[in-house]
Amino acid sequence: MKALCWEGVNKLAVERVPDPRIQNAHDVIVKVRYTTSCGSDLHLLDGYIPAMEAGDVIGHEFMGEVVEVGPEVAKHQVGDRVVVVSFIGCGSCWYCDHDLWSLCDNTNTNPGITQALWGQDPGGIYGYSHAMGGFMGSHAEYVRVPFADHGAFGVPEEIDDLTALFASDGLPTGWMGADLGGVGPGDTVAVWGAGGVGQMAARAAMLLGAEQVHVIDRLPERLAMVETHIGAATIDYSATDVGAELRERTGGRGPDVCIEAVGQEAHTYGPEYIYDKVKQQLRLENDRPPAIREAVMACRKGGSVFALGVYAGLVDKFPLGALMNKGLTLRGAQQHGQRYVPMLLERLSRGEISTSHLATHVLSLDEGPRGYDLFKNKEDGCVRAVFRP
Repeated sequence: MKALCWEGVNKLAVERVPDPRIQNAHDVIVKVRYTTSCGSDLHLLDGYIPAMEAGDVIGHEFMGEVVEVGPEVAKHQVGDRVVVVSFIGCGSCWYCDHDLWSLCDNTNTNPGITQALWGQDPGGIYGYSHAMGGFMGSHAEYVRVPFADHGAFGVPEEIDDLTALFASDGLPTGWMGADLGGVGPGDTVAVWGAGGVGQMAARAAMLLGAEQVHVIDRLPERLAMVETHIGAATIDYSATDVGAELRERTGGRGPDVCIEAVGQEAHTYGPEYIYDKVKQQLRLENDRPPAIREAVMACRKGGSVFALGVYAGLVDKFPLGALMNKGLTLRGAQQHGQRYVPMLLERLSRGEISTSHLATHVLSLDEGPRGYDLFKNKEDGCVRAVFRP
Protein backbone atom coordinates (compact mmCIF):
# COMPACT_ATOMS: atom_id res chain seq x y z
CA MET A 1 0.00 0.00 0.00
CA LYS A 2 0.99 3.67 -0.35
CA ALA A 3 1.91 5.72 2.69
CA LEU A 4 3.46 9.09 3.55
CA CYS A 5 6.77 8.42 5.25
CA TRP A 6 9.30 10.44 7.25
CA GLU A 7 12.70 10.33 5.53
CA GLY A 8 14.68 12.75 7.70
CA VAL A 9 14.39 16.30 8.92
CA ASN A 10 12.09 18.25 6.58
CA LYS A 11 11.84 15.27 4.23
CA LEU A 12 8.65 13.36 3.41
CA ALA A 13 8.03 10.86 0.63
CA VAL A 14 5.16 8.68 -0.59
CA GLU A 15 6.36 5.09 -0.56
CA ARG A 16 5.11 1.54 -0.83
CA VAL A 17 4.98 -0.19 2.56
CA PRO A 18 3.57 -3.56 3.67
CA ASP A 19 -0.15 -3.73 4.29
CA PRO A 20 -1.06 -3.89 8.00
CA ARG A 21 -2.46 -7.16 9.33
CA ILE A 22 -4.37 -8.32 12.38
CA GLN A 23 -1.77 -8.98 15.09
CA ASN A 24 -3.95 -9.31 18.18
CA ALA A 25 -7.49 -10.52 18.76
CA HIS A 26 -8.74 -7.01 19.58
CA ASP A 27 -7.41 -5.39 16.36
CA VAL A 28 -9.33 -4.11 13.38
CA ILE A 29 -8.00 -2.93 10.03
CA VAL A 30 -9.41 0.39 8.82
CA LYS A 31 -9.38 1.55 5.22
CA VAL A 32 -8.64 5.25 5.55
CA ARG A 33 -11.07 7.68 3.94
CA TYR A 34 -9.56 10.88 5.32
CA THR A 35 -6.50 11.70 7.41
CA THR A 36 -5.26 15.15 8.36
CA SER A 37 -2.06 16.95 9.20
CA CYS A 38 -1.67 18.26 12.74
CA GLY A 39 0.51 21.03 14.12
CA SER A 40 2.33 18.52 16.29
CA ASP A 41 3.44 16.69 13.12
CA LEU A 42 5.64 19.70 12.37
CA HIS A 43 7.71 18.90 15.45
CA LEU A 44 8.52 15.56 13.80
CA LEU A 45 9.45 17.21 10.51
CA ASP A 46 11.66 19.76 12.23
CA GLY A 47 13.54 17.13 14.22
CA TYR A 48 12.37 18.06 17.73
CA ILE A 49 10.79 14.69 18.58
CA PRO A 50 13.31 11.88 19.16
CA ALA A 51 13.28 8.33 17.85
CA MET A 52 12.02 8.88 14.31
CA GLU A 53 13.41 6.46 11.75
CA ALA A 54 13.51 6.70 7.97
CA GLY A 55 10.45 5.02 6.50
CA ASP A 56 8.19 5.65 9.51
CA VAL A 57 4.60 6.34 8.41
CA ILE A 58 3.35 9.59 10.00
CA GLY A 59 -0.14 10.88 10.81
CA HIS A 60 -2.43 10.27 13.79
CA GLU A 61 -5.87 11.71 12.93
CA PHE A 62 -8.13 9.62 10.69
CA MET A 63 -11.48 8.09 9.92
CA GLY A 64 -12.49 5.33 7.56
CA GLU A 65 -14.18 1.98 7.03
CA VAL A 66 -13.55 -1.26 8.92
CA VAL A 67 -12.40 -3.94 6.47
CA GLU A 68 -11.11 -6.68 8.80
CA VAL A 69 -11.98 -7.57 12.40
CA GLY A 70 -10.09 -9.55 15.04
CA PRO A 71 -11.86 -12.52 16.67
CA GLU A 72 -12.43 -10.79 20.03
CA VAL A 73 -13.69 -7.43 18.74
CA ALA A 74 -17.23 -6.93 20.05
CA LYS A 75 -18.31 -3.45 18.93
CA HIS A 76 -17.33 -3.33 15.25
CA GLN A 77 -17.90 -5.29 12.10
CA VAL A 78 -16.76 -5.09 8.51
CA GLY A 79 -18.32 -2.13 6.74
CA ASP A 80 -18.64 0.10 9.79
CA ARG A 81 -17.70 3.76 9.34
CA VAL A 82 -15.51 4.79 12.27
CA VAL A 83 -13.42 7.65 13.61
CA VAL A 84 -10.32 6.59 15.53
CA VAL A 85 -8.83 8.38 18.54
CA SER A 86 -5.17 9.24 18.03
CA PHE A 87 -3.99 7.88 21.40
CA ILE A 88 -4.32 4.12 21.90
CA GLY A 89 -5.85 2.94 25.17
CA CYS A 90 -6.06 -0.67 26.35
CA GLY A 91 -9.26 -0.11 28.32
CA SER A 92 -8.14 -2.21 31.30
CA CYS A 93 -5.23 -0.48 33.08
CA TRP A 94 -5.59 1.92 36.05
CA TYR A 95 -5.28 5.00 33.81
CA CYS A 96 -7.88 3.88 31.28
CA ASP A 97 -10.21 2.95 34.14
CA HIS A 98 -9.84 6.54 35.40
CA ASP A 99 -10.52 8.12 31.97
CA LEU A 100 -6.86 9.14 31.56
CA TRP A 101 -6.59 7.38 28.23
CA SER A 102 -3.46 9.03 26.83
CA LEU A 103 -1.58 7.79 29.91
CA CYS A 104 -2.36 4.12 29.23
CA ASP A 105 0.14 1.77 30.86
CA ASN A 106 -0.01 -0.91 28.18
CA THR A 107 0.14 0.64 24.71
CA ASN A 108 3.57 2.26 24.50
CA THR A 109 5.81 -0.56 23.34
CA ASN A 110 9.01 1.45 23.90
CA PRO A 111 8.47 2.91 27.40
CA GLY A 112 12.16 3.34 28.22
CA ILE A 113 12.60 6.34 25.94
CA THR A 114 9.87 8.47 27.50
CA GLN A 115 10.64 7.21 31.00
CA ALA A 116 14.10 8.71 30.56
CA LEU A 117 12.66 11.96 29.17
CA TRP A 118 9.69 12.48 31.49
CA GLY A 119 10.01 10.08 34.42
CA GLN A 120 7.12 7.90 33.21
CA ASP A 121 5.73 6.79 29.88
CA PRO A 122 2.42 7.86 28.30
CA GLY A 123 0.37 5.65 26.00
CA GLY A 124 1.06 4.88 22.38
CA ILE A 125 0.02 7.09 19.49
CA TYR A 126 -0.20 6.44 15.76
CA GLY A 127 2.67 7.70 13.63
CA TYR A 128 4.48 9.66 16.32
CA SER A 129 7.96 8.15 16.65
CA HIS A 130 9.27 5.06 18.36
CA ALA A 131 9.29 6.99 21.63
CA MET A 132 5.49 6.79 21.50
CA GLY A 133 5.26 3.14 20.52
CA GLY A 134 6.43 3.06 16.92
CA PHE A 135 2.93 2.50 15.52
CA MET A 136 2.31 2.92 11.81
CA GLY A 137 0.61 6.25 11.18
CA SER A 138 -2.62 7.19 9.47
CA HIS A 139 -1.26 8.80 6.29
CA ALA A 140 -1.71 5.50 4.53
CA GLU A 141 -4.34 3.49 2.70
CA TYR A 142 -4.91 1.14 5.65
CA VAL A 143 -4.20 1.28 9.40
CA ARG A 144 -4.17 -1.37 12.11
CA VAL A 145 -6.22 -0.21 15.11
CA PRO A 146 -5.32 -2.01 18.37
CA PHE A 147 -7.92 -2.27 21.17
CA ALA A 148 -10.51 -1.18 18.63
CA ASP A 149 -13.46 -1.54 21.00
CA HIS A 150 -11.98 1.31 23.02
CA GLY A 151 -10.41 3.52 20.35
CA ALA A 152 -12.72 3.39 17.32
CA PHE A 153 -16.19 4.94 17.37
CA GLY A 154 -19.04 4.47 14.94
CA VAL A 155 -19.94 7.61 13.02
CA PRO A 156 -23.67 8.49 12.95
CA GLU A 157 -25.22 8.61 9.48
CA GLU A 158 -25.96 12.34 9.69
CA ILE A 159 -22.26 13.24 10.11
CA ASP A 160 -20.26 13.45 6.88
CA ASP A 161 -16.73 12.09 6.62
CA LEU A 162 -14.89 15.43 6.77
CA THR A 163 -16.81 16.54 9.83
CA ALA A 164 -16.15 13.23 11.58
CA LEU A 165 -12.44 13.36 10.78
CA PHE A 166 -11.74 16.08 13.32
CA ALA A 167 -13.36 14.07 16.11
CA SER A 168 -10.21 11.92 15.94
CA ASP A 169 -7.96 14.47 17.65
CA GLY A 170 -8.45 18.19 17.04
CA LEU A 171 -11.95 18.43 18.49
CA PRO A 172 -11.47 16.25 21.61
CA THR A 173 -8.11 17.85 22.31
CA GLY A 174 -9.63 21.32 22.22
CA TRP A 175 -12.58 20.23 24.34
CA MET A 176 -10.24 18.69 26.90
CA GLY A 177 -8.32 21.96 27.23
CA ALA A 178 -11.51 23.83 28.10
CA ASP A 179 -12.88 21.06 30.32
CA LEU A 180 -9.74 20.31 32.34
CA GLY A 181 -8.85 23.99 32.31
CA GLY A 182 -11.96 24.47 34.40
CA VAL A 183 -14.04 26.67 32.11
CA GLY A 184 -17.45 27.38 33.62
CA PRO A 185 -20.46 29.66 33.21
CA GLY A 186 -19.60 33.35 33.09
CA ASP A 187 -15.85 32.86 32.63
CA THR A 188 -13.56 34.87 30.42
CA VAL A 189 -11.27 32.60 28.40
CA ALA A 190 -8.21 33.37 26.29
CA VAL A 191 -6.88 30.85 23.75
CA TRP A 192 -3.42 31.17 22.24
CA GLY A 193 -3.40 29.80 18.68
CA ALA A 194 -6.13 29.84 16.01
CA GLY A 195 -5.26 26.53 14.40
CA GLY A 196 -7.64 23.60 14.51
CA VAL A 197 -7.11 22.77 18.19
CA GLY A 198 -7.29 26.41 19.30
CA GLN A 199 -10.53 26.91 17.41
CA MET A 200 -12.04 23.79 18.96
CA ALA A 201 -10.92 24.89 22.45
CA ALA A 202 -12.62 28.23 21.89
CA ARG A 203 -15.86 26.61 20.74
CA ALA A 204 -15.76 24.21 23.68
CA ALA A 205 -15.33 27.13 26.10
CA MET A 206 -18.39 28.80 24.61
CA LEU A 207 -20.48 25.63 24.93
CA LEU A 208 -19.33 25.21 28.53
CA GLY A 209 -20.77 28.62 29.34
CA ALA A 210 -17.91 31.10 28.99
CA GLU A 211 -19.17 34.67 28.70
CA GLN A 212 -16.17 35.93 26.71
CA VAL A 213 -13.72 33.96 24.57
CA HIS A 214 -10.70 35.64 22.95
CA VAL A 215 -8.46 33.82 20.43
CA ILE A 216 -4.92 35.08 19.83
CA ASP A 217 -3.04 34.65 16.56
CA ARG A 218 -1.43 36.75 13.84
CA LEU A 219 -2.67 35.18 10.61
CA PRO A 220 -5.66 37.12 9.23
CA GLU A 221 -7.28 34.13 7.54
CA ARG A 222 -7.27 32.14 10.79
CA LEU A 223 -8.59 35.04 12.82
CA ALA A 224 -11.36 35.52 10.24
CA MET A 225 -12.20 31.82 10.51
CA VAL A 226 -12.54 32.14 14.29
CA GLU A 227 -14.96 35.04 13.92
CA THR A 228 -16.99 33.35 11.17
CA HIS A 229 -17.17 29.71 12.28
CA ILE A 230 -16.53 29.83 16.02
CA GLY A 231 -18.04 33.18 16.99
CA ALA A 232 -15.26 34.17 19.37
CA ALA A 233 -13.44 37.50 19.63
CA THR A 234 -9.90 37.74 18.25
CA ILE A 235 -6.60 39.45 19.05
CA ASP A 236 -3.82 39.93 16.49
CA TYR A 237 -0.65 39.66 18.56
CA SER A 238 1.40 41.29 15.79
CA ALA A 239 -0.62 44.50 16.19
CA THR A 240 -1.04 44.90 19.95
CA ASP A 241 0.27 44.02 23.40
CA VAL A 242 -1.72 40.88 24.23
CA GLY A 243 -1.50 41.26 28.00
CA ALA A 244 -2.61 44.88 27.90
CA GLU A 245 -5.42 44.05 25.46
CA LEU A 246 -6.73 41.26 27.67
CA ARG A 247 -6.63 43.47 30.76
CA GLU A 248 -8.53 46.14 28.86
CA ARG A 249 -11.20 43.62 27.83
CA THR A 250 -11.57 42.19 31.35
CA GLY A 251 -11.73 45.33 33.45
CA GLY A 252 -8.08 45.03 34.45
CA ARG A 253 -8.34 41.56 35.97
CA GLY A 254 -7.26 39.20 33.16
CA PRO A 255 -8.85 35.98 31.86
CA ASP A 256 -10.15 33.33 34.26
CA VAL A 257 -8.80 30.53 32.07
CA CYS A 258 -5.89 30.70 29.62
CA ILE A 259 -5.47 27.85 27.13
CA GLU A 260 -2.19 27.58 25.25
CA ALA A 261 -2.77 25.70 21.96
CA VAL A 262 0.51 26.46 20.19
CA GLY A 263 3.27 24.24 21.56
CA GLN A 264 6.99 23.92 21.29
CA GLU A 265 7.61 26.00 18.15
CA ALA A 266 5.66 29.10 19.17
CA HIS A 267 6.30 32.35 17.32
CA THR A 268 6.64 35.82 18.77
CA TYR A 269 8.56 39.04 18.09
CA GLY A 270 11.63 40.74 19.52
CA PRO A 271 14.71 39.56 21.45
CA GLU A 272 12.78 36.88 23.33
CA TYR A 273 12.04 35.02 20.09
CA ILE A 274 15.63 35.23 18.87
CA TYR A 275 16.87 34.01 22.26
CA ASP A 276 14.55 30.99 22.28
CA LYS A 277 15.10 30.10 18.64
CA VAL A 278 18.89 30.14 18.96
CA LYS A 279 18.80 28.04 22.12
CA GLN A 280 16.40 25.57 20.50
CA GLN A 281 18.49 25.26 17.35
CA LEU A 282 21.56 24.59 19.50
CA ARG A 283 19.54 22.10 21.57
CA LEU A 284 20.22 24.11 24.74
CA GLU A 285 16.46 24.00 25.31
CA ASN A 286 14.02 21.66 23.60
CA ASP A 287 11.05 23.95 23.16
CA ARG A 288 10.20 27.60 22.44
CA PRO A 289 7.75 28.68 25.17
CA PRO A 290 6.71 32.32 24.46
CA ALA A 291 2.99 31.45 24.23
CA ILE A 292 2.85 29.59 27.53
CA ARG A 293 4.91 32.35 29.18
CA GLU A 294 2.44 34.93 27.94
CA ALA A 295 -0.52 32.85 29.11
CA VAL A 296 0.91 32.62 32.64
CA MET A 297 1.59 36.35 32.76
CA ALA A 298 -1.85 37.29 31.36
CA CYS A 299 -3.98 35.01 33.54
CA ARG A 300 -5.83 36.62 36.43
CA LYS A 301 -4.76 35.92 40.00
CA GLY A 302 -6.11 32.57 41.10
CA GLY A 303 -6.89 31.57 37.52
CA SER A 304 -6.13 28.47 35.48
CA VAL A 305 -3.62 27.87 32.68
CA PHE A 306 -3.84 24.77 30.49
CA ALA A 307 -0.91 23.69 28.29
CA LEU A 308 -2.62 22.09 25.31
CA GLY A 309 0.18 22.52 22.75
CA VAL A 310 2.76 19.72 22.51
CA TYR A 311 6.03 20.11 24.41
CA ALA A 312 8.83 17.55 24.37
CA GLY A 313 11.36 18.53 27.01
CA LEU A 314 12.90 21.50 28.78
CA VAL A 315 12.16 25.20 28.41
CA ASP A 316 14.08 28.24 29.65
CA LYS A 317 12.89 31.39 31.43
CA PHE A 318 9.59 29.92 32.57
CA PRO A 319 7.79 32.42 34.87
CA LEU A 320 7.54 30.12 37.88
CA GLY A 321 7.46 33.10 40.23
CA ALA A 322 4.34 34.42 38.52
CA LEU A 323 2.71 30.99 38.66
CA MET A 324 3.32 30.66 42.39
CA ASN A 325 2.73 34.21 43.56
CA LYS A 326 -0.45 34.65 41.50
CA GLY A 327 -1.85 31.39 42.83
CA LEU A 328 -2.37 29.88 39.39
CA THR A 329 -3.35 26.33 38.56
CA LEU A 330 -1.23 24.88 35.72
CA ARG A 331 -2.32 21.70 33.96
CA GLY A 332 -1.47 19.91 30.75
CA ALA A 333 -2.25 16.65 28.96
CA GLN A 334 -2.32 14.80 25.70
CA GLN A 335 -5.90 14.16 24.71
CA HIS A 336 -8.05 11.66 26.60
CA GLY A 337 -10.16 11.28 23.50
CA GLN A 338 -12.09 8.19 24.54
CA ARG A 339 -13.58 10.27 27.38
CA TYR A 340 -15.06 12.82 25.00
CA VAL A 341 -15.66 11.38 21.52
CA PRO A 342 -19.13 9.83 22.10
CA MET A 343 -20.43 13.12 23.52
CA LEU A 344 -18.78 15.12 20.76
CA LEU A 345 -20.28 12.96 18.03
CA GLU A 346 -23.70 13.72 19.52
CA ARG A 347 -22.94 17.45 19.47
CA LEU A 348 -21.74 17.21 15.86
CA SER A 349 -24.97 15.41 14.98
CA ARG A 350 -26.93 18.31 16.47
CA GLY A 351 -24.88 20.91 14.62
CA GLU A 352 -23.51 22.51 17.79
CA ILE A 353 -19.93 22.35 16.52
CA SER A 354 -18.50 23.04 13.06
CA THR A 355 -15.32 21.20 12.05
CA SER A 356 -15.28 20.67 8.28
CA HIS A 357 -14.20 24.28 7.66
CA LEU A 358 -10.79 23.32 9.09
CA ALA A 359 -10.14 21.21 5.97
CA THR A 360 -8.88 24.10 3.89
CA HIS A 361 -6.89 21.85 1.53
CA VAL A 362 -8.12 18.38 0.57
CA LEU A 363 -5.46 16.54 -1.40
CA SER A 364 -4.60 13.06 -2.57
CA LEU A 365 -2.07 11.09 -0.53
CA ASP A 366 0.37 11.45 -3.43
CA GLU A 367 0.32 15.19 -2.74
CA GLY A 368 1.29 14.66 0.89
CA PRO A 369 4.70 16.37 0.75
CA ARG A 370 3.17 19.41 -0.96
CA GLY A 371 0.35 19.48 1.59
CA TYR A 372 2.83 19.59 4.46
CA ASP A 373 4.77 22.37 2.77
CA LEU A 374 1.59 24.44 2.58
CA PHE A 375 0.72 23.57 6.17
CA LYS A 376 4.15 24.22 7.65
CA ASN A 377 4.70 27.50 5.83
CA LYS A 378 1.08 28.62 6.34
CA GLU A 379 0.74 29.30 2.64
CA ASP A 380 -2.50 29.77 0.69
CA GLY A 381 -4.49 30.08 3.95
CA CYS A 382 -3.77 26.47 4.91
CA VAL A 383 -5.18 25.56 8.34
CA ARG A 384 -5.23 21.79 7.81
CA ALA A 385 -4.06 19.68 4.89
CA VAL A 386 -6.38 16.69 4.59
CA PHE A 387 -5.38 13.63 2.57
CA ARG A 388 -7.62 11.18 0.76
CA PRO A 389 -5.79 7.86 0.12
